Amino acid sequence: MTDEPKKEMVVTPWEVSGDIDYDKLIDQFGVQRMTKEIEEKIAKHAGFKHLQLRRGVYLSHRDTDWWIKEYEKGNKVGLYTGRGPSGHVHLGHLLPWFFCKYLQEAFDADLYFQMTDDEKFLQRDDLTLEETIALTYENALDVIACGLDPEKTHIFSDTEHIGHLYKIALNVSKKVTYNTAKAIFGFNDSNNIGIVWYPAMQAMTCFLESEREGKNTPCLIPAAIDQDPYWRMTRDIAEKLGYYKPAQIHAKFLPGLAEGGKMSSSQPDSAIFTTDPPKKAGKKVMKAFTGGRDTVEEQCELGGRPEICNVYAYYYFMFEENDAALVEREMKCKNGEILCGECKKTLAKRVEVFLTDFQKKREEAREVLDQYLLK
Repeated sequence: MTDEPKKEMVVTPWEVSGDIDYDKLIDQFGVQRMTKEIEEKIAKHAGFKHLQLRRGVYLSHRDTDWWIKEYEKGNKVGLYTGRGPSGHVHLGHLLPWFFCKYLQEAFDADLYFQMTDDEKFLQRDDLTLEETIALTYENALDVIACGLDPEKTHIFSDTEHIGHLYKIALNVSKKVTYNTAKAIFGFNDSNNIGIVWYPAMQAMTCFLESEREGKNTPCLIPAAIDQDPYWRMTRDIAEKLGYYKPAQIHAKFLPGLAEGGKMSSSQPDSAIFTTDPPKKAGKKVMKAFTGGRDTVEEQCELGGRPEICNVYAYYYFMFEENDAALVEREMKCKNGEILCGECKKTLAKRVEVFLTDFQKKREEAREVLDQYLLK
């Protein structure tokens, strides 16, 4: 079998496609590689090492070591992440939210969770403002279902909670020139003026806890690496406004079920949504792209290729907690001792069990939503 030519990598805050080269991204974005020392320090404070740390899902960072040191000095530290409500939540969105729960418990940190309904309205011609606002509250149920602490989690909508946000965003916007924003985000003459202003809103949340606490509070942002351009801009102007630079910890992308790119809401057949009926999600898994060979005979002779297999990636990122069992699955695949259909069936069952439990928690979240909204 001849290898397919690599597809051009595109990674921006609005699009991720092609064959992802993480080493190239780290160099391109100028971020620091994750270190074992940082992983061990986080694990020490948590009491255990999270699956996403053990497996290298978090590949790079900016000043995460500084954020940990501030906590070790006895200072309060905070977390920030978010969601652009353009549709239902899929499994790729959940990864950093589960990790936020881990960090929240380990570092006794408040989490500020931004719902960027304004950004999605400005960016997408197919969504009305009313639709993105409605999706904000639907998506918030998924955030709550991840098990975050209601006393320490503050979910807010840019449009509905603007009174808390606008003054900070104005101060940010005054420090960022159009030339800077254009260079970072690639804006052109056809962009609407709303999306050009929007980065000030995204940056603002880095400083929201400091404003509410009345003192500088170190902020760490767990998110996928495609969101890094926002924080690059924010770090450039933070100290000019009297704030700490926000720290970041960057995750790899959970791939979609189809070949190439990350899981995306714009490709519903290749994404597993938290609202999918479990059996439907299982059927999606059974159609997933794998690293298998063209025939059973070739698979047994040559073995599979877990390094390019999206089914294996789901075990790796989320659905196999036991490291020894994961290694055994990988070796059986490479040795041709296991066929793709068997791997898919096992994963499909695990996905169905996960969704059944998660959807129960999601429905229960409707009763406590108000406890999580920014006061």
